[in-house]
Amino acid sequence: MTIIDGKLISAQVKQELKEEVEKQKVNGGKIPHLAAILVGNNGSSETYVASKIKSCEEIGFKSTLIRRDSTTTEVELLEIIEQLNNDDDIDGFIVQLPLPEQINVDKVIEAIEPRKDVDGFHPINLGRMAKGLPAYISATPFGVLELIKRYKIETSGKHCVVVGRSHIVGLPMSILMQRNDYPGNCTVSLVHSRTKNLAEITRQADILIAAIGKPEFITADMVKEGAVVIDVGLTRVIDTTKKSGFALKGDVKFDEVASKCSYITPVPGGVGLMTVAALMYNTLLSARKEIYK
Repeated sequence: MTIIDGKLISAQVKQELKEEVEKQKVNGGKIPHLAAILVGNNGSSETYVASKIKSCEEIGFKSTLIRRDSTTTEVELLEIIEQLNNDDDIDGFIVQLPLPEQINVDKVIEAIEPRKDVDGFHPINLGRMAKGLPAYISATPFGVLELIKRYKIETSGKHCVVVGRSHIVGLPMSILMQRNDYPGNCTVSLVHSRTKNLAEITRQADILIAAIGKPEFITADMVKEGAVVIDVGLTRVIDTTKKSGFALKGDVKFDEVASKCSYITPVPGGVGLMTVAALMYNTLLSARKEIYK
């Protein structure tokens, strides 16, 4: 059993990006500029955005953080998005989710200029990805692909089961794993909370990608011997033995599943770290206008 080291791979990707940015500086090219909009004071969102800003500093990107309080209206947020859409110095920007309940998430995502949608959430980018056209791939699925690629895990002809159907992870992941490329060329099953005999299907998986958002949902009896297990889940669970008062749990019950696997990602230290690296990669692509000419 091999533990897939997201910390190691994300550091490699960031170093490669740093070298690319240094080359652009020497050649007089544009320095990539990423902006982030943070609405409210959600603890997890604060942590995620801080890690993104820190990564920009490490790689050599410019970054801008726009903070607004939880009473911000939908109209006010849409005005900020419009300003960023029209700012030529901003190569890409993200609106950190979740948003306060008074704001329609779909309306916000659709307001983002697809050329600057480095999170890859806009319907145009999702549609282009599904057709195999150049597009920004959502950061988490992109991170999963990169882990598979760098560990040289065989995917062609394999049965991949994706647990979870969100538009952010599960759905794009299922599309990417069946495309005629590497990683890809899998036979893909997309299962979810309403799937009957779910465990029967997951036991058929050569590659099992868990993205259902339920801590330790995948147990040993749901995994076949030798499977590759990619755990996308990340949930805070109350744990009084921890100084913080909580522990981070994935969608996979790691302690009992790991011994059955050929490869497995830990939580933390797996996919989560790759999402930030993938976001940085998309921002570099945007600065170079490699997706949208």
